[in-house]
Order: sequence, then structure tokens, then C-alpha cells
Amino acid sequence: MEALLTEKILNQTGLEIPVNIQGIGFRVPGKIVKNEDLVKELDTSDQWIQDKTGIKERRYLEEEYVTSDLCASAAAEALLDADIQAEEIDAIIVTTTSPDQALPSTAMIIKEKIGAEKAIPIDLTQSGCAGGIYAMYVGTHLLQNSNVKNVLVIGCEILSRISDPKDRTTRVFFGDAAGAMVLQKTRKGGGILSFHLDSELNYAVQIPGGGTVPLGENEDYRTSQFVKMNGREVWNTATRVVPTSIREAIVSAGLTIGDIDHFLVHQANLNIVKEVMHDLNVPLEKTTITVQEYANTGSATLYSVLYKALKDGKVKEDDTIVLSAIGAGFLWGSICLKYTKNEKRG
Repeated sequence: MEALLTEKILNQTGLEIPVNIQGIGFRVPGKIVKNEDLVKELDTSDQWIQDKTGIKERRYLEEEYVTSDLCASAAAEALLDADIQAEEIDAIIVTTTSPDQALPSTAMIIKEKIGAEKAIPIDLTQSGCAGGIYAMYVGTHLLQNSNVKNVLVIGCEILSRISDPKDRTTRVFFGDAAGAMVLQKTRKGGGILSFHLDSELNYAVQIPGGGTVPLGENEDYRTSQFVKMNGREVWNTATRVVPTSIREAIVSAGLTIGDIDHFLVHQANLNIVKEVMHDLNVPLEKTTITVQEYANTGSATLYSVLYKALKDGKVKEDDTIVLSAIGAGFLWGSICLKYTKNEKRG
């Protein structure tokens, strides 16, 4: 019966080979920035920030470091957890809106830093906070190739450097972090059961500068490089599409909401997470929260919640979990998976 179910699920996802998360790593900078620190420079209060976002503090990357440094650190932990060496990585997928620079490839820089000599470097730079989902989707499909054995997926944002220090509508929401996963073909059943991806063009979250669209006469080049956000539009869209996406992924896996042991939702805002869980009629105890201590870390947030859930013992071997995120664009998606790990090499 289990073999028949697995075959049915693989047919629904279009995959021929099941894929699991073999290793995970997560890193945040050492510099802690509390709400009280921001209040000194912005027209806001600690109470307002906590009421509107649930955020108490966030981390900012120290000036001497860049995106690839934090990525390499998270990757090292993921490789250790997966029990593989950097030389065994076949592809590195990096998703970020804050690369080291426009060119060259940040994935290629990380490849050099960690010594992943044969890895194909792939950069996803415009998936926003949904990048964690989209990178896993791409990595899973690379693993359908018989020559690909290990895919390193990294979600990282240094949002402290692309949010306006004078804009309270964005500055209070964001923090810096990197998360990494090693994806492998599963040898023991389980793994990724289904995907749901969707999109809807909307400029509610954008970085208007840095592209080929000319700036208006009154637009400043420097501030055009910062994230602009319409918080109300984000709330309306996220609370509308994320629960639907989660349900679609669960149905595609041949399961029901009651079959899911844990729900891992993008940490944009604590109130959004609560609203999504309420819409699903699932108790808050079946999710994990990191937004209070790290704020919104974009494409790294899903990795932060999975990492914490594993460390806290809330997600265990053979648990069925859902990951879901929405990012600028809007892009969104969900993954349903049975959490399993291949036996480590002796």
C-alpha cells in the first residue's frame, strides 16, 4: 500500500525520484538590534512594532562581512549535518535579493569559498521571500538527473543593507540571516510529496532602482535601491493566498490538514502567521516562530523555522510537514513533505 501511495504522489508531482532534506544549517550575525535601538532614529515605539509585527529584535550583519560569508557559514553546518564534503556538491542554488554585488554570481563566490569544485552555481535573485520554496523546487528537479547526487540550497538576505534606515514602514520589519539545505535522492521513502506554486504581478513590494526602468525626476538614486513596501497589500495578499496554497499542496499529496504534524510558514509578520493558522483551523502549537527574535529574513525564514523546529524536537523523523512562503512579485508556494533522512555513511 505504501509503495502504491508513493507512486501516486510521484505521478502527481511529476517527479520520478523522491527527494529529501539530508542536512540543514542556519546562521545569523552576532549584532543584535532591538526595537529600542530603532526607536532612537525612527518615529515609532517598541509597543507599536510588537503590536503590528510581533518583532522584538533582529540581527544585522557586521560591516566587514557580505552575503556570501553568511551563506558559507550556514552551508558548512548543512554539509556537516548531511555528512558530505563540499567536493561532493553537484549544484549550489542561492536565493537572495541582496547578493554580494550585481555581478559576478554570488553562488559562484560561495562555491569558491567552500571548495565545491564541481558544483554548478545557480542564482535566484528575484524570488523575494518565496525564494526558499522556489530554490527547493529547482533543486528537487535537478536531482531527477542521474548524475546529480547532492544539491546545496541556500536562502540568505542581508536586508539591513537594502532597507532605508529612515523609513519605519520597512526598517522595523527586516533582519539578516542565512539558511542552507542539502537535498538528496531519498533511499528510504518519504521526502517531498507535493508542490504548489503560483504568482500574481503586483508592485506592492519592490526595489525600483538598479534595473532598466528609468527613475523619475524626483526619485533619488540611493533610496531607489531600498525596499519599498505597502504593508496593507502584503497582509491582504498573504492572508488570502498562503492558506489556499497550503491546502493545494496537502491535497496534491493525497492528505488532509489533520495528517500534517507541523506547519512552517514564512516569518514576515507574527500576525500573518497567526491569521494563516486560524484560517486553516490549526492550533498555533503546530507551527514554529522565529520572527520575534530574527524579524523577517526573507528567503532565509523557512530555513530558520525548520532549523528551530528540528532543534527543539517539534519536527521528528517521519513527521509530515508543510512549508509555505510568499514573496515580492507576488510569488508564493508550498511544499508538503515527509521528513526523512538517509542513513549516514559508516
